[in-house]
Amino acid sequence: MDLDKLMGKHLTRYFDPSKTIPEETLQQLLKFLRSTPSSTNIQPNHFYVLATDEGKKQLADNLGERFQDNAEKILNSSHTIILTTRADLPESHIDAVFNKERADGRFPDPAKQELWESMTRDFLNLRNYGYKDLNHWMEKQTYMAVGLTMMAAAELGVEATPLEGFDPASVDKAFKIRETGHATTVLLALGYPDPKKQYSNPISRFDADELFTFV
Repeated sequence: MDLDKLMGKHLTRYFDPSKTIPEETLQQLLKFLRSTPSSTNIQPNHFYVLATDEGKKQLADNLGERFQDNAEKILNSSHTIILTTRADLPESHIDAVFNKERADGRFPDPAKQELWESMTRDFLNLRNYGYKDLNHWMEKQTYMAVGLTMMAAAELGVEATPLEGFDPASVDKAFKIRETGHATTVLLALGYPDPKKQYSNPISRFDADELFTFV
């Protein structure tokens, strides 16, 4: 990965609609997205991969009136992913996580698995009843997945642009997302840039001495 190249790069705002991500590359990226970590391995997400013109139009048509500027990005993207987060954390989901960990042999020692499950439940109770930020905490895991996937996309030569300009209630209704116990958190448009509309001016960031404190 060329970090120097990444550091001088603008996010793509204009995709080339004639270019599509090869299936092998897409599957690599989705495999990576599936592998992204989450705190306590809670895996609170479901991902809607919009790969057809119909799917992308359905999203573009339901962004909400004030967010129509993002419709072009979605329609011209090769693929757009709707990243959703659980609205709550029912016992059935926690059990499903633990059962999958056992099936995958995450902790070969049963005693360690039992200790892990006990510690995880204690931590989740703290988020739910102590900090009372369970939903916000789960959304943080979603944003971690977005950031890591953007880096993976860059490594694969794919442009990835996160989008928060949408009406979550409208998107949820259009794709019947809330019926699954989830809600839309963020969108990620993927594709290749339109070479005629790329930014060439330098990026602007605060100087290092304003950003870093060494202790």
